[in-house]
Amino acid sequence: MRHVRDKYGDSFIGYLVTIGRVSKKEHRVPLRFVYYNDKLYASRRNMNSDWIKNIIHNPNVRVEIDDVVINGRARIVSDDPNLCSTISRLKYKDERGNEPRIIVEIEPLEVKN
Repeated sequence: MRHVRDKYGDSFIGYLVTIGRVSKKEHRVPLRFVYYNDKLYASRRNMNSDWIKNIIHNPNVRVEIDDVVINGRARIVSDDPNLCSTISRLKYKDERGNEPRIIVEIEPLEVKN
């Protein structure tokens, strides 16, 4: 996973693939990710997102970054306000870094490139 950071830095655009909670089909969305402490993070202002609702229903996800595919397990970070604040500041270098956000942590289980 460190090669992801070496190549892309702390914050980069990739695709998150979840399984639809209703359709059971893959749901692929572009997101800005943060690489921090050997994990990937995504965030959103609120819970009104299909990809977050899909993760709550099924935490198995895939992240695609160019030719790198990372299979992982996601969770909503609700127990660590310091981590949430850190991820927001890494993701956004402007005033948005200070806004409260829903943070999703993705633990990589398998990396293919």
